[in-house]
Amino acid sequence: MTGWDITPSGVQGVLNKVVKAAQGLNDASTKLESGLTSAAAAAGTIAAGDYEDGHAVLKPGQYGPPSPGAEGLVAAALGQFVQSNEQRLAYIATRTGNSIKGAQDATNEYVKGDIAMAAHAQAEALKEPVIDLPGAKGGHGSGGGR
Repeated sequence: MTGWDITPSGVQGVLNKVVKAAQGLNDASTKLESGLTSAAAAAGTIAAGDYEDGHAVLKPGQYGPPSPGAEGLVAAALGQFVQSNEQRLAYIATRTGNSIKGAQDATNEYVKGDIAMAAHAQAEALKEPVIDLPGAKGGHGSGGGR
């Protein structure tokens, strides 16, 4: 693993900050949804005729207002805004989660690799040495080694 120098505790510290920021984005998204719903409701509805004391008053030639709660222009525009950005917001949330998990998984694999390399080095160090002296058991006299 040449060229890599990862400090797992450092990665964890950064990921903790990212998770906190992602939670802030989630909270903001929830508040945005609630606020837009409230704004759409407060924007009113489309109705033919005039209203007096909350009741429709028909003008001559009118057949009656649309059903109660028919969406007004502002509510429709807010709905279109939400619909046009819904996929972008979902993408950001999914991408953030995948990035956090990817960084965690990569760091865990890095640590496993360090442990495996350390175990291999330790096993090599603990092997019994093979001594190769001249004239002993067909040795060539290199003096030692593995």
